[in-house]
Amino acid sequence: MSSTKKNWPKLPLGIRLLIAAHSMSVDAFSRYDGNAVNRRLMNLFDPKASPSRKPDNGVVSSDVVVDTTRKLWFRLYSNTTTAGKMSIPIIVYFHGGGFAYMAANSMSYDDLCKRLAREIPAVVVSVSYRLSPEHRYPSQYEDGFDVLKFIDNPDFEGFSAFGNTDTSSKKAFFIAGDSAGGNLAHHVALKACQHQFSLLKLHGVIALQPFFGGEERTESELKLVGAPLISVKRTDWMWKAFLPHGYNRDHHVVNVFGPNSVDISDLPFPPTLVFIGGFDPLQDWQRKYVEGLNKSGKHVYKIEYPNAFHGFYAFPQLPDTSLLMAEIKNFVLKQLDQ
Repeated sequence: MSSTKKNWPKLPLGIRLLIAAHSMSVDAFSRYDGNAVNRRLMNLFDPKASPSRKPDNGVVSSDVVVDTTRKLWFRLYSNTTTAGKMSIPIIVYFHGGGFAYMAANSMSYDDLCKRLAREIPAVVVSVSYRLSPEHRYPSQYEDGFDVLKFIDNPDFEGFSAFGNTDTSSKKAFFIAGDSAGGNLAHHVALKACQHQFSLLKLHGVIALQPFFGGEERTESELKLVGAPLISVKRTDWMWKAFLPHGYNRDHHVVNVFGPNSVDISDLPFPPTLVFIGGFDPLQDWQRKYVEGLNKSGKHVYKIEYPNAFHGFYAFPQLPDTSLLMAEIKNFVLKQLDQ
């Protein structure tokens, strides 16, 4: 039986209007065949934020270019109150948007990453990767890993933001992301855990309502019809725009523990924190992800918020967002103590 809007948690009018505007723009400016997005019109509904060279509640930010040919860059956030401290971790963050929308300088992600830098506290590297359908898989994963290699170098401008510039000990980092960025976090971490970094040490993965899927229709996808932001129609389009032509949703990067999955049992995959919302149609896929990590012998921690919809963390006024920040901080501190 499908759930109706009467079942949704009550949201402030401002949040409901923002969700409606975003959903309308995604549907209106994306071609049905998965081959194009009207970027010019889409940007009207995706306001951008400039970097903050002056402290904004203790956080400054700057943009760092990795590769001009593919317009790969990241926004670097530093907590001015913790500058120079060795214990401050790095969080490499991948934004959501179904691989096709948003950017590191999207206002909602700028606000979220500032909050991470301030409250964890951490140095945050927010990656602006190439978008589909113009750039399909594996472009996004390549961009993510190339950023890791780029910051694993004391010569890059901004390295001093990572704290003490002594290169004799490795700097702790976490790979994080939400929605499609949570998918990215998993796959980039798979590659990172097999790579020998010079200056960095991977301590964990933080996945906020990660975007996974498959050919099967799960109970939550069928039940939560009309949920905020996410629908089966939209996610099907996103996978179609992301995957190479000729592949379906049981591709191993979509259905990570499905029929075509890669065995990760013998890989040193790090501890993972997964957030799940009770009003997110993707929640069953996220639980399958947690189950798959468990069966592969990996440490995984699951946090569920029964009244949370997909993307709730973009709204700082929601109580669950503050709870999420506290859980991330606890996870980071716990892994640093290991």
